[in-house]
Amino acid sequence: MDIAALLAAVFDPQILLTILIATLYGSFVGAMPGLTATMAVALLVPFTYFMDPVQAVAAIVATTTTAIFAGDISGALLRMPGTPASAAYVEDSYALARGGEARTTLFVSLFSACIGGVVGVLILATATPLLAAIASNFSSDEAFWLATLGLSCAVLVGGPSVPRNFASLFIGLAIATVGIDVAVGHPRFTFGLQDLYGGISFIPAMIGLFAISELLREAGTRPDLSLGKLVIEPLGTAIRNATRRMRANWRGIGRSSVGGTLIGALPGAGADIAAWIAYAVARRVSKTPEKFGTGHYEGIVNAGAANNAGVAGAWTPALVFGIPGDSVTAIAIGVMLMKGLTPGPNIFESDGLLIQTLFGAFLLANIVMLFTGGLAVAVASWILRVPRAILMPSVLLLSMVGAFAIDGSVTSLWITLVLGVLGFAMVRADIPIAPAVLGVVLGEVVEDNFMVSMMKAQGDLTGFFSRTPAAVLGTITLIVWAALLWRSGRELVRAFRTDDTARNANP
Repeated sequence: MDIAALLAAVFDPQILLTILIATLYGSFVGAMPGLTATMAVALLVPFTYFMDPVQAVAAIVATTTTAIFAGDISGALLRMPGTPASAAYVEDSYALARGGEARTTLFVSLFSACIGGVVGVLILATATPLLAAIASNFSSDEAFWLATLGLSCAVLVGGPSVPRNFASLFIGLAIATVGIDVAVGHPRFTFGLQDLYGGISFIPAMIGLFAISELLREAGTRPDLSLGKLVIEPLGTAIRNATRRMRANWRGIGRSSVGGTLIGALPGAGADIAAWIAYAVARRVSKTPEKFGTGHYEGIVNAGAANNAGVAGAWTPALVFGIPGDSVTAIAIGVMLMKGLTPGPNIFESDGLLIQTLFGAFLLANIVMLFTGGLAVAVASWILRVPRAILMPSVLLLSMVGAFAIDGSVTSLWITLVLGVLGFAMVRADIPIAPAVLGVVLGEVVEDNFMVSMMKAQGDLTGFFSRTPAAVLGTITLIVWAALLWRSGRELVRAFRTDDTARNANP
């Protein structure tokens, strides 16, 4: 590779301007409740018609990088995560923001995202062939176990009560069953509505469960508890505090950055599963696991680093095999095909400069994000000053627009509202929402791969362990689930004994 040509391509004024504008755009869209990184990239596609291939790919990369981080802003300030990955640690970030550390929390997320993104790009650029070889060997058996392991992470990180986490997860899996049955092609729980044949779209579901439920909860609070009463620390203080938090968690940053890249490189995993697994691992190895979910920086640092590292890793299957690593790379593949580029093993030979420029744009976008993301944090924090009578209707409007924009269907609006009421009921019952969200995301993946494997093995369950990678993943997953069920059983027994003791004490 000609280094001079690569530097000229990356630092071309047009490319630099594109990255700057795209990072600002990604920060704005990602920070808005109801507007996600996927939507930001989807809205960008029409503009790529007027760009050359390198510029188009650079715009997508820069938008994705900053929009993924910016999803933390609405999560911390409003408890409305902009991405599924942000949902993993939204309870921590929201609790810290309510405690007067909103900007510190967001700068910790920003710094973690930048470091994770840089590490992810460096690993991606140097180890793409190896990661691609690992990912290409995965069959439906490994994909099933990986997705099931991801569901176990939802139970691990959902909250202190394992039975309630299971209840939330099963609610999400039930929502994921809506649509056409993958095996027999029969509609399930569609109530005759053709708009539900394709299942419940994830974005309306997430907006409903998080945003609408939070709006309903906020509507019941007293005026003196409104968002505008929260204290925001000065920028300088926030940056110093965030830097100190980063130094205290440098081991977790390194571990999660590498792990997030590897997980993100697996087809269908992406940043979402990477962040959830990183959060679960951080909680498992932490000296204070009981603090997770109550406002603890350790989980935010680990999951935030894995989040953006997974963004880089998701491009591995997309570039090498044309297999989308996540929803964003699925859109990116379409743009590349539109530009006459065919993702696959030959693209490294036919368009090697483009691929290297993509890596350079990724690296540059993560560096530029330090400034554009910092600006977004400084501006977005003032949303807390907006009177609730103005803020809440605005959030509702953005949420409805975000839900409708996915497929232009009024059914999406009804789904958002119904799931919003469901989410509000879950909050009132002290059932965490995050496991339900992951159940919606991974439910279809688990079912599809399970049915494919069962058909291949003609109903023989031992077929899930016929391959060495599948056997390893399956064994780990079964051990984790056995431990979770054991913990759940012990918790239920303790609860029954407590109730019996209380009844005996008060006959």
